[in-house]
Amino acid sequence: MARSGRASHRRWLEALTDLPTASGREGAVVTWVKLWAKKRGLAVRADSAGNLLVGPPRRSRRRPVVAVAHMDHPALVIKEHGARLTASLRGGVYPEYLDGAAVQIETATHPVRARITDFDPETQMAVLSARSREVRIGDIARWYLTPASLGVVDDRLRARACDDLAGAAAALSALHLAVGQGISHLLVLLTRAEEVGFIGAIAACELGTLPVGSRVLSIECSRSSSDAPVGGGPIVRVGDASSVFSHELTNRVTEVAKQGSIPYQRKLMAGGSCEATAFAALGYEATGLCLALDNYHNMANIDLVRAGRRRPRLVPEEISLTDFDGLVSLLLATSLELDSAHATLPKRLRDLYRTEKHVLG
Repeated sequence: MARSGRASHRRWLEALTDLPTASGREGAVVTWVKLWAKKRGLAVRADSAGNLLVGPPRRSRRRPVVAVAHMDHPALVIKEHGARLTASLRGGVYPEYLDGAAVQIETATHPVRARITDFDPETQMAVLSARSREVRIGDIARWYLTPASLGVVDDRLRARACDDLAGAAAALSALHLAVGQGISHLLVLLTRAEEVGFIGAIAACELGTLPVGSRVLSIECSRSSSDAPVGGGPIVRVGDASSVFSHELTNRVTEVAKQGSIPYQRKLMAGGSCEATAFAALGYEATGLCLALDNYHNMANIDLVRAGRRRPRLVPEEISLTDFDGLVSLLLATSLELDSAHATLPKRLRDLYRTEKHVLG
């Protein structure tokens, strides 16, 4: 990949991961994507659920490959602004991280600082300390993170919302490269409300948003582990906590990575469920790709905090820029090579049988 292209991709990555967003309140991301697509002569179609399908104005007759990422991230959304200011949590953050947490309410004019003074895990409702006249129902309240804690350090991006705006940035970057090479069957679907149960992805299936015959590459940022570390390469995700994905597609993507000498990991990633489960269960050939993520949902030291050995803190999410670049390369290579890539396992098994069947004698 040319350095100029990589620099552009990283600029888009930093811009997207800094935007305010929440389930059902993805407007800032939608606006950014529409402007980005318009500048590049790409078509954007919004379905009735607000999901965005981005691609070339004229599509190929080849079976589409669709890179999917979601536009929301865990945050609070203002629900009541009267005697007290309340907000609903949309997305998975453990209650202990919210006790007294500092937040930044994104009003129409300027950010307003506040703190969470009470949180009810049963209703997922928080009480905030702010009393600003600028705050309106529907405003997003996201975690307050100091500017000094954000940005690029060595190979790490520290951002407000890698999950899943880094995935969106990778999908759009791959689309940009594909169009430049005359590839018109790669599309990008950006979904809404994933953090509250991948509602946008389900809507896309129910509404027929994806073209018939689409092969779905569902992109996520998933919690890192010793077995799936940040910096180990993009991950071909074979399944999640709910299901295993389409095995033939998963194996073909793996072969693309091998043949292209793209460093990668192949993991189950069973810490949660993702949109690939919805697409596969509702009739699409689908598999998963992800970036290993430190400080999942902005929660530092999750295991140590839950064991009572560390104080909970909300901090930037972190990914590897090398992993991000590798994911862009893998998405592009998959759009080019998916139809010619074949799983090698059947051949290896038959070769093994031919050479060793004498033992059955």
